[in-house]
Amino acid sequence: MWQIGPNVTEGHIDPTHGEHGTLLRMSGTLVVLGGRSEIGLELARALARTRTVVLAARRCGDLDQEAAALRDSGAGEVVRVEFDADDLDGHEEVLTGIARDHGPIGTVVLAFGVLGDQGLAEKDPSHAVQIVHTDYVAQVSVLTHVANLLRRQGSGEIVVFSSVAGVRVRRANYVYGSAKAGLDGFASGLADALADSGVRLLLVRPGFVIGRMTSGMTPAPFSSTPEQVAVATARALARGRGEVWVPGVLRAVFFGMRLLPRAVWRRLPR
Repeated sequence: MWQIGPNVTEGHIDPTHGEHGTLLRMSGTLVVLGGRSEIGLELARALARTRTVVLAARRCGDLDQEAAALRDSGAGEVVRVEFDADDLDGHEEVLTGIARDHGPIGTVVLAFGVLGDQGLAEKDPSHAVQIVHTDYVAQVSVLTHVANLLRRQGSGEIVVFSSVAGVRVRRANYVYGSAKAGLDGFASGLADALADSGVRLLLVRPGFVIGRMTSGMTPAPFSSTPEQVAVATARALARGRGEVWVPGVLRAVFFGMRLLPRAVWRRLPR
């Protein structure tokens, strides 16, 4: 159940209040799979007030700075759990352990992923497979385990970060884009499968995000920051939406881009 934080009235989100805008929050443990993700951490800070937050990542013992930031944002407790997204066989054990030790789970955020090197992926099949494994295969595995766990619990919400790169895959980043296209389709279908289960899924489609992953790259039009993506995601959660584009104008932009001739589309940059 959504609860109302200070300075927020029911049914209204004040985007100017505080550093992160919304203070609406859901009860239950908040799990961030990919505990170093800038977007995942910004979203956790927006939703952390009084909640237990689980940061799951490789080398989780190195997450002192991230844990401190969440405690400063009002988290009731911050727990660190070792998690390797690419270790498919370990997913179930990690997730059931979190539920056993820190449940009930309110929100699971899938915040792991890689951009990869498109040029290398075109020459090296193993690198192409690595990108797709992390950004699609591992996500499918985790999502299936999480959905089963929350179905048994009878409640909870899942946040999945897709990308506009998967809406119509571009030549300039087709390996990453194809993985995101697959994830977008899988998450959309899973959201429908979860209808009436007490579990809901929010699919987030950001454009270019200025952050560590894109460091050194020229920002694309309608770029956003991790904080802006997190605020939009928190708003969408509070409003019970099933998907959100960040920024919202990209929904209309990509509707038009679907109509571009292929000869024009293939020349577009990342």
